[in-house]
Amino acid sequence: MQKYFFQVILVIAFLILLPGHLKAEVSTEGFLLEQGTPPPGANLATCEPTLDKPNPIVLVPGTFERSAQNWLTLSPELAKRGYCVYAMNYGLTHAGPSTGDIEESAHELKEFVDNVLQLTGADKVDIIGHSQGGMMPRHYLKFLGGDKFVENLIAFVPSNHGTTGFFGLEQINSGVADISSCKACQQQLVGSEFVEELNKGNETPGNVSYTVISTKKDQVVIPYTSAFLNGPEKQVSNITIQDYYPLSIIGHQEIVYDPLSFSFVFDALAHQGPADPDRAVRWIR
Repeated sequence: MQKYFFQVILVIAFLILLPGHLKAEVSTEGFLLEQGTPPPGANLATCEPTLDKPNPIVLVPGTFERSAQNWLTLSPELAKRGYCVYAMNYGLTHAGPSTGDIEESAHELKEFVDNVLQLTGADKVDIIGHSQGGMMPRHYLKFLGGDKFVENLIAFVPSNHGTTGFFGLEQINSGVADISSCKACQQQLVGSEFVEELNKGNETPGNVSYTVISTKKDQVVIPYTSAFLNGPEKQVSNITIQDYYPLSIIGHQEIVYDPLSFSFVFDALAHQGPADPDRAVRWIR
């Protein structure tokens, strides 16, 4: 009788604890469902980091972009190489995706990274961003404590110091981009309060490695050198794709689909510190 009593107690305890466990698991993975359709290879809740690739990768799209399209090419390439890839969307307003206040978007990034770390058990992530998606994470790193949880920030054509040509997006997006009601667009203009505050003092805080990949054919971040960061060489790598591929005509939008530009990404991920462009292109030449 006593044995039966203890069996009943164990069953009751199991039934009480089980719903909570399931709820926690669903809650942890639910943030991935909130991102909508991911790019190929991304947002797999069952992916486990490995000893040689311990950091999950967080993909951050640019202004007016969603991850499903922005990372259509790079995401599956990363997954194929064994990385756990997580793609987010942010800053949704009536003007479109990634158009909201950049500081608020940085808080969305913080929450996303926290969830990725909880899901995977990893200590740090690597962030790869395009345009605003390469610049916005710097607010997270500098003001929200993100430098403790990020090893690499790899940025394609980021608007780090603002732009004088952001209205080029209207031509690129065939007039779909609603620049006038896009707060993030205004914040990315040269001389904006947001840009000035972001770059005041140390531009590359923490022990994060910063890799910037730019193109002389950029139609949006103008001048293209506005993407570059000031910082020690051991921590910062400012790369212009035409310095290594002189015939490249890759522009602002196309660079995230360009296999040649990916060589710098893979190099940064595979080594300590930022990308070494000479090392990255050695296998191609």
